[in-house]
Amino acid sequence: MRKIRLILARIGIVAALLCTLMILRSCGIYSFTGSSIDYTSVKTITINYFEYKALKVNPSLSNDLTEAVKDQFRKQTRLEQVDMDGDLEIEGEITGYDVRATAVTADEVASQNRLTVTVKIKFTNRKDSSQDLEKSFSQYADYDSTNSLDAVESTLCEEIIEKLCDDIFNATVAQW
Repeated sequence: MRKIRLILARIGIVAALLCTLMILRSCGIYSFTGSSIDYTSVKTITINYFEYKALKVNPSLSNDLTEAVKDQFRKQTRLEQVDMDGDLEIEGEITGYDVRATAVTADEVASQNRLTVTVKIKFTNRKDSSQDLEKSFSQYADYDSTNSLDAVESTLCEEIIEKLCDDIFNATVAQW
Protein backbone atom coordinates (compact mmCIF):
# COMPACT_ATOMS: atom_id res chain seq x y z
CA MET A 1 0.00 0.00 0.00
CA ARG A 2 2.85 2.34 0.88
CA LYS A 3 4.55 1.66 -2.47
CA ILE A 4 1.37 2.48 -4.36
CA ARG A 5 1.03 5.83 -2.58
CA LEU A 6 4.68 6.63 -3.32
CA ILE A 7 4.23 5.77 -7.00
CA LEU A 8 1.02 7.84 -7.22
CA ALA A 9 2.76 10.80 -5.54
CA ARG A 10 5.62 10.62 -8.05
CA ILE A 11 3.18 10.38 -10.96
CA GLY A 12 1.35 13.44 -9.58
CA ILE A 13 4.59 15.44 -9.36
CA VAL A 14 5.61 14.47 -12.89
CA ALA A 15 2.14 15.34 -14.20
CA ALA A 16 2.23 18.73 -12.47
CA LEU A 17 5.66 19.49 -13.93
CA LEU A 18 4.52 18.47 -17.41
CA CYS A 19 1.43 20.67 -17.15
CA THR A 20 3.55 23.61 -16.00
CA LEU A 21 5.98 23.13 -18.87
CA MET A 22 3.14 22.91 -21.40
CA ILE A 23 1.56 26.11 -20.06
CA LEU A 24 4.86 28.00 -20.16
CA ARG A 25 5.62 26.66 -23.64
CA SER A 26 2.19 27.71 -24.92
CA CYS A 27 2.88 31.28 -23.86
CA GLY A 28 5.12 31.52 -26.91
CA ILE A 29 6.84 34.89 -27.22
CA TYR A 30 5.02 36.51 -24.33
CA SER A 31 6.91 37.35 -21.19
CA PHE A 32 6.09 38.25 -17.61
CA THR A 33 6.84 41.93 -18.35
CA GLY A 34 4.02 42.11 -20.89
CA SER A 35 6.22 42.41 -23.96
CA SER A 36 5.61 40.24 -26.99
CA ILE A 37 9.08 40.37 -28.51
CA ASP A 38 10.26 37.43 -30.60
CA TYR A 39 13.82 37.24 -29.30
CA THR A 40 14.75 34.71 -31.98
CA SER A 41 14.66 37.44 -34.62
CA VAL A 42 14.70 40.73 -32.68
CA LYS A 43 17.88 41.36 -30.72
CA THR A 44 18.54 45.14 -30.74
CA ILE A 45 16.75 48.43 -30.27
CA THR A 46 17.66 52.01 -31.12
CA ILE A 47 16.02 54.71 -29.01
CA ASN A 48 16.70 58.11 -30.51
CA TYR A 49 16.73 61.40 -28.62
CA PHE A 50 13.24 62.87 -28.19
CA GLU A 51 13.36 66.31 -29.80
CA TYR A 52 11.62 69.18 -28.05
CA LYS A 53 9.17 70.99 -30.32
CA ALA A 54 6.64 72.38 -27.83
CA LEU A 55 6.16 76.14 -27.59
CA LYS A 56 6.60 76.37 -23.80
CA VAL A 57 10.16 75.40 -22.88
CA ASN A 58 11.27 72.81 -20.35
CA PRO A 59 15.01 72.41 -20.97
CA SER A 60 15.45 69.02 -19.28
CA LEU A 61 12.30 67.23 -20.46
CA SER A 62 13.73 65.83 -23.72
CA ASN A 63 16.72 64.29 -22.00
CA ASP A 64 14.67 63.01 -19.03
CA LEU A 65 12.10 61.36 -21.29
CA THR A 66 14.72 59.81 -23.57
CA GLU A 67 16.62 58.33 -20.63
CA ALA A 68 13.43 57.07 -18.98
CA VAL A 69 12.35 55.25 -22.17
CA LYS A 70 15.82 53.69 -22.46
CA ASP A 71 15.65 52.58 -18.82
CA GLN A 72 12.22 51.04 -19.30
CA PHE A 73 13.42 48.96 -22.25
CA ARG A 74 16.63 48.02 -20.43
CA LYS A 75 14.69 46.80 -17.38
CA GLN A 76 11.81 45.06 -19.13
CA THR A 77 13.41 43.49 -22.21
CA ARG A 78 16.54 41.59 -23.16
CA LEU A 79 17.16 43.84 -26.16
CA GLU A 80 20.62 45.30 -26.64
CA GLN A 81 20.47 49.06 -27.06
CA VAL A 82 22.47 50.26 -30.05
CA ASP A 83 23.07 53.78 -31.38
CA MET A 84 21.76 53.10 -34.89
CA ASP A 85 20.09 50.50 -37.11
CA GLY A 86 18.51 48.45 -34.33
CA ASP A 87 15.98 45.74 -35.20
CA LEU A 88 13.47 48.02 -33.46
CA GLU A 89 13.70 51.80 -33.50
CA ILE A 90 11.86 54.47 -31.57
CA GLU A 91 12.06 58.13 -32.46
CA GLY A 92 9.92 60.84 -31.00
CA GLU A 93 9.31 64.46 -30.32
CA ILE A 94 7.66 66.39 -27.53
CA THR A 95 4.95 68.36 -29.29
CA GLY A 96 3.04 69.80 -26.36
CA TYR A 97 3.77 71.20 -22.92
CA ASP A 98 0.73 73.06 -21.63
CA VAL A 99 -0.73 74.32 -18.37
CA ARG A 100 -4.47 74.86 -18.11
CA ALA A 101 -6.94 75.48 -15.33
CA THR A 102 -9.08 72.44 -14.55
CA ALA A 103 -11.14 73.68 -11.61
CA VAL A 104 -12.49 77.18 -11.09
CA THR A 105 -13.81 78.65 -7.84
CA ALA A 106 -16.98 80.71 -7.50
CA ASP A 107 -14.81 83.82 -7.85
CA GLU A 108 -13.71 82.55 -11.29
CA VAL A 109 -10.19 81.86 -10.05
CA ALA A 110 -8.40 78.62 -10.92
CA SER A 111 -8.12 76.32 -7.93
CA GLN A 112 -6.55 73.42 -9.79
CA ASN A 113 -4.17 73.44 -12.76
CA ARG A 114 -3.14 70.65 -15.11
CA LEU A 115 0.24 70.19 -16.77
CA THR A 116 -0.10 68.15 -19.96
CA VAL A 117 2.77 66.75 -22.01
CA THR A 118 2.17 65.41 -25.53
CA VAL A 119 4.64 63.16 -27.32
CA LYS A 120 4.55 61.88 -30.89
CA ILE A 121 6.50 58.69 -31.60
CA LYS A 122 7.44 56.69 -34.64
CA PHE A 123 8.13 53.00 -34.04
CA THR A 124 9.89 50.95 -36.71
CA ASN A 125 10.20 47.17 -36.58
CA ARG A 126 12.76 46.20 -39.20
CA LYS A 127 11.89 42.51 -38.81
CA ASP A 128 8.11 42.92 -39.18
CA SER A 129 6.94 46.16 -40.80
CA SER A 130 3.30 45.32 -40.05
CA GLN A 131 4.06 46.39 -36.45
CA ASP A 132 5.34 49.85 -37.43
CA LEU A 133 3.33 52.72 -36.00
CA GLU A 134 3.16 56.46 -35.55
CA LYS A 135 1.16 57.63 -32.59
CA SER A 136 0.73 60.53 -30.19
CA PHE A 137 0.38 60.17 -26.43
CA SER A 138 -0.69 62.74 -23.86
CA GLN A 139 -0.40 62.46 -20.12
CA TYR A 140 -1.07 64.98 -17.39
CA ALA A 141 -0.71 65.72 -13.71
CA ASP A 142 -2.81 68.13 -11.68
CA TYR A 143 -1.56 70.54 -9.02
CA ASP A 144 -3.06 73.07 -6.66
CA SER A 145 -3.02 76.58 -8.08
CA THR A 146 -1.64 77.93 -4.81
CA ASN A 147 1.66 76.40 -5.97
CA SER A 148 3.62 77.92 -8.79
CA LEU A 149 4.51 75.66 -11.71
CA ASP A 150 8.20 76.19 -10.94
CA ALA A 151 7.69 74.78 -7.44
CA VAL A 152 6.04 71.53 -8.57
CA GLU A 153 7.26 71.13 -12.15
CA SER A 154 9.97 68.52 -11.57
CA THR A 155 7.65 66.28 -9.52
CA LEU A 156 4.86 66.58 -12.08
CA CYS A 157 7.23 65.83 -14.95
CA GLU A 158 8.52 62.69 -13.22
CA GLU A 159 4.94 61.45 -12.84
CA ILE A 160 4.06 62.30 -16.44
CA ILE A 161 7.25 60.73 -17.85
CA GLU A 162 6.52 57.48 -16.02
CA LYS A 163 3.03 57.33 -17.57
CA LEU A 164 4.37 58.21 -21.04
CA CYS A 165 7.04 55.49 -20.81
CA ASP A 166 4.35 52.93 -19.99
CA ASP A 167 2.25 54.13 -22.94
CA ILE A 168 5.20 53.95 -25.34
CA PHE A 169 6.31 50.53 -24.10
CA ASN A 170 2.78 49.10 -24.28
CA ALA A 171 2.12 50.48 -27.76
CA THR A 172 5.42 49.32 -29.24
CA VAL A 173 6.39 45.96 -27.78
CA ALA A 174 3.45 44.92 -25.63
CA GLN A 175 0.95 45.83 -28.38
CA TRP A 176 -1.83 46.83 -26.02
